[in-house]
Amino acid sequence: EVQLQASGGGLVQPGGSLRLSCAASGFQFDDYVMNWVRQAPGREREFVGGISRIGSSTWFADSVKGRFTMSRDNAKNLVYLQMNRLKPEDTAVYYCAAQRYGVSGIDYWGQGTRVTVSS
Repeated sequence: EVQLQASGGGLVQPGGSLRLSCAASGFQFDDYVMNWVRQAPGREREFVGGISRIGSSTWFADSVKGRFTMSRDNAKNLVYLQMNRLKPEDTAVYYCAAQRYGVSGIDYWGQGTRVTVSS
């Protein structure tokens, strides 16, 4: 059974930091680009960032670039999203998503973890 379990969300004040984790199982983790996607209430789903199979490259949406970083540990089937200098507009449910290398589209979605940035 394929599973992607996101965790680490919560309530944080503007300017604060939060680290999200995603634990993967049921597939060959290092064959997949890992992505984070978020959806705010009443908003369209938004790509946040991605990381290459061995973690040598990352890429981010302009809205988070310079504030967020990503890393992965293929030995543990984990991917992380480090979020710094959080803004209220970062409030959303954050989903991890697996994309097989060389194949278009997302193959597996996690259940998501909620992040609320508020004073």
